Parts: sequence; structure tokens; C-alpha cells
Amino acid sequence: MKLHVVHSGNFKLDGGAMFGVVPKVLWQKWVPADENNLCNWAMRCLLVEVGDRKILIDTGIGDKQSEKFFGHYYLNGDYSLDKSIALLGFDLSDITDVLLTHLHFDHCGGAVVINEHGEFVPKFPNAVYHVTEAQWNHANHPNDRERPSFLTENFMALKEHNVLNFVQEGDWLADCIEIKVFNGHTFGMIAPLIHGPNYKLMYMADLIPAAAHVPVNYVIGYDIQPLLTMEEKKRILPELHDQNAWLFFEHDAEHTLAQLSINEKGQYHAVNRTNEWAFNKS
Repeated sequence: MKLHVVHSGNFKLDGGAMFGVVPKVLWQKWVPADENNLCNWAMRCLLVEVGDRKILIDTGIGDKQSEKFFGHYYLNGDYSLDKSIALLGFDLSDITDVLLTHLHFDHCGGAVVINEHGEFVPKFPNAVYHVTEAQWNHANHPNDRERPSFLTENFMALKEHNVLNFVQEGDWLADCIEIKVFNGHTFGMIAPLIHGPNYKLMYMADLIPAAAHVPVNYVIGYDIQPLLTMEEKKRILPELHDQNAWLFFEHDAEHTLAQLSINEKGQYHAVNRTNEWAFNKS
């Protein structure tokens, strides 16, 4: 098994929205904001190479939306999804599976492209796309709060081209990626747990988008059920701590990985924050 970080670029979101009720005086120690209170966030994907399968987890924001749309998010950075995959020596046609943690635009925007005929088509022509049925149904019938995050052009082509597969809690991909489902951020979000030869790594998606969000009460304002998110974090953090697992952060612009420590009050914090990548050496 080999794991490859796939950078798809950065974007900016309001710091208050990303930390909910946590005061800025606390969160700005970890994530600095600019004069407009915007913080820079990564859209970091992960490619799992196992056997003859190449499984891409999430696809970033894509490039097919309007200039006006992208203007709200101040895209920045040196990387794109296509460029990062090419730098790894792969072609889009090499991807066999795409696991979409959920269907918010910054996670699935790169799943679909516009072809030369102006049609929406899957970006990875040989891939099966995996998502939970709960998330699919919710994305197609969203509440008013989440509606702006679900853009049908990002995912309807997957159904139309018959490349969509529904997964659920407890399923496995390639015998090494365990499907874990969480419902606090949005219904049916996946945070996959990767079982390596001598490590475990969880792709945290928006359950814990950055190292600064590890403490249980650091819950983002976009969550539709923030109290449930806290309960889900209380459940999964002890497991990850006891397994000495690595947390892979999709949105942390500074740190790719961290592990967990627990203090005398029973509170979890991120330690060993790093961008060093050693998983392919084993």
C-alpha cells in the first residue's frame, strides 16, 4: 500500500464560521486571520494505491464554476487536482475509485468536469464514485441552511453516467479502507479509516477539518447538528488515541498530520503536527 497527498489548492473562509462559538482570541493562536477575518484553508485530498486500485479520497473545489463563485473563496496556492495527480506520475484514467466524504462543493467539485460538448461528465473516466446514500439523498433535498453548499452540477453526472456506488458504515474498500459515517456536519459524511501495514490513519474530512479543531468543543459553524458532532468526536477520539492513529487533515493549511494526546482533565489535543510523509517507507 502507498499513500499519496494530493493538494488541490487553498481557499479562504471566515474564521468565525470555521470555529463556531469558540472566541477568536483562542482560535487565532493556531489559525491566523487577515484583516477581513478570513483564514486560509487547504483542500487536501489523499490517493491510496493498493494492488491494482488507485482510490482518491475527495476532489477539492474543481474549476468549472463561475468567476463570481470562485471570487467568494479567494482560491490560492500552487497546486490543482490535475497538477498534483500528474506530479505523482498518474493520469486521470488511472484512478479506479473516488471516495467522496460528502457532497459539499469544496469536497466534490473536482469529481465532474465539462467536456468539449458542454456536458457535465465524470472527471475520472474509469472510476467508480462512492458516497453514502444518506448523503446523496440529503444533497438532492437539502435544508435551506446547506442548500448553497450542494451544487447539483458537481454530482448529478455521476448518477447519469452510472458510476455511482452507495457505501455504508462498516463497509470496506480494497480491504484496507474502513467506512466510518458521521452525521453532525452533514448527514452521511464519511471519515474513512485506513488500515496500513503498521499504522492507522483517519481522513478526518469536516469532522475535524484542522489540527486546531481536535478539542471536542471546537466545532465549525457549518455543522447542521453541532451537538451531535461533539458526541461523535467524544466517541472517535479515544479510539484514535488508543490506536496511536494519525489524523489526516483535509483543511489545515499548515499541517497534514497529527496524533493525539490527552491531558489530566481528559481533554484531547493534537500533537506531533507535521507535514513529513513516511508511510510509503514501510
